[in-house]
Amino acid sequence: MFQVIMCTCPDINNAKLIAQHLIKERLAACVNIIPNVISIYRWQDTIESDEEIQLIIKTQSDKFNEVANEIKRLHRYDTPEIIAMNIQQGDNSYLNWINESLK
Repeated sequence: MFQVIMCTCPDINNAKLIAQHLIKERLAACVNIIPNVISIYRWQDTIESDEEIQLIIKTQSDKFNEVANEIKRLHRYDTPEIIAMNIQQGDNSYLNWINESLK
């Protein structure tokens, strides 16, 4: 099964560091980096608003724990967003490419 893992980062440098590491280690086939995401959230009982960078990580579901551990190791936040959504359907050629990229 395949997953998309989402993670927000505080800046482009941290986002690129994580993305490049996940690709290099074959934990992700592709990572999209989307700048200028505005996040509004509650942290330590205060409503915060920050401009962040969104990572969209394409991988296999059995790699979730490894991906999450590497994100936590490299991320600057104490509690980074690491959430996964299963890919229910996808183009067979693209899904095969994900498999081949992670070998």
